[in-house]
Amino acid sequence: MAVSFGRAVRRIFVAVLLVASIATGFFIDWYVRAPLNIPGDAVRFAVEEGNGLNAVARRMHEQGLVRYPRVLALFARLEGLASRLHTGEYELRRGMSPRDALMRIVRGDSIREEIRLIEGWTFAQIRAAIDGHPGLRHDSTGLGETEILERVGAIEKSPEGLFFPDSYHFAAGSSDFSILRVAYARMRSVLDAEWATRDPTVPLASPYEALILASVVEKETGHAADRPHIAAVFSNRLRIGMRLQSDPTVIYGLGPDFDGNLRRIDLERDTPYNTYTRAGLPPTPICSPGAASIEAVVRPPHTKDLYFVARGDGTSEFSDSLDEHNRAVNRYQKR
Repeated sequence: MAVSFGRAVRRIFVAVLLVASIATGFFIDWYVRAPLNIPGDAVRFAVEEGNGLNAVARRMHEQGLVRYPRVLALFARLEGLASRLHTGEYELRRGMSPRDALMRIVRGDSIREEIRLIEGWTFAQIRAAIDGHPGLRHDSTGLGETEILERVGAIEKSPEGLFFPDSYHFAAGSSDFSILRVAYARMRSVLDAEWATRDPTVPLASPYEALILASVVEKETGHAADRPHIAAVFSNRLRIGMRLQSDPTVIYGLGPDFDGNLRRIDLERDTPYNTYTRAGLPPTPICSPGAASIEAVVRPPHTKDLYFVARGDGTSEFSDSLDEHNRAVNRYQKR
C-alpha cells in the first residue's frame, strides 16, 4: 500500500513539474513576443564593449523597456544567443518585442555613423573631428600622442600623416580608437602597396620618407593634375641636394605662431620644418596625404623642372631654370 502511495506521489510530482514547465514555456514565449515599453516612436539602446547577456537585460530593464530581465536572459540562453551579442547602438522602435530587440543585437544591425577625414588635414584637425563626433565613444580624450600611438599599434614616433584620409563607417557608440586603428592600417596598406611599385630612381629611402614628401605635395596644391609634376620637382631637388623651399613646411613649423600671412622673416626663421633653411625632407609628414599624392611621389613623371609658382587660379607654372622661374614669378606673383 505504501509503495503504491509513493508511486502516486511521484506521478503527481512529475505531472506538476510538466505542467509548470509547459506553463513557463508559454509564459516565456508570450513575454518575448509582447511589445517593448517604448515611449514615443523609437529609442536608442547601447550595447557597450564587454557587456554580457545579463548586463544587456539589466540595462533594458533600467531603461524601462522590459519588466523581467531574468526571463529575457533565460530565453536568450535557451535559444543559444547569449554569446552572439554585438556591441553598438541600436534603434528600438515602437511595436518591437524583446525577441525582436535581441535578434537585432545578435545580427549587429546597429545604427551606422560616418566620419570623413579630409586629405591634407593635420593630426590636430583629425583629432578635433573625432573628438567632436557625437556618434563615437571618446576613449582617447585626455591621452597624449605617445599613448594614442601605442593604443593603435603604431611604430612611428609622431602621429602626423599616419591616418589615411577617407570616409569611415562605424556602429554608433564605437570607440574612437576603432576609427584611428582602421585609418592607420589603411595608410600602412596604401603606402606599402605604392612603395612596392615605386620608380627605383626616386630619391627616397623608405616608405616613411615617401609619406613625408607626399604630405608636402598634398599641401602645395589643390589642383590634382599638378601633383605629379610638383612631386617631380621635389624629387629633382632632392636628387641634386637642392633645398625644397616649400612654404607649407615653414607654416607647419611655425605652428600657432602663424597668423595666416607668410612673411620673409618667417622664411628665415629656422625650425626643423623650414625647408628654406634646412636641406632634405622635414622630420615628419606635415599632414595626411591622399592616395594621389602618395602615388605621385613614388612614380613621378620624368622632367628637368626645378621650380614652380602658383598662377593664382589653383594651377602652377613650372620652370627648369632660375631665370625662367623669376620671369614666371614676376608674371604671376608681382603683377
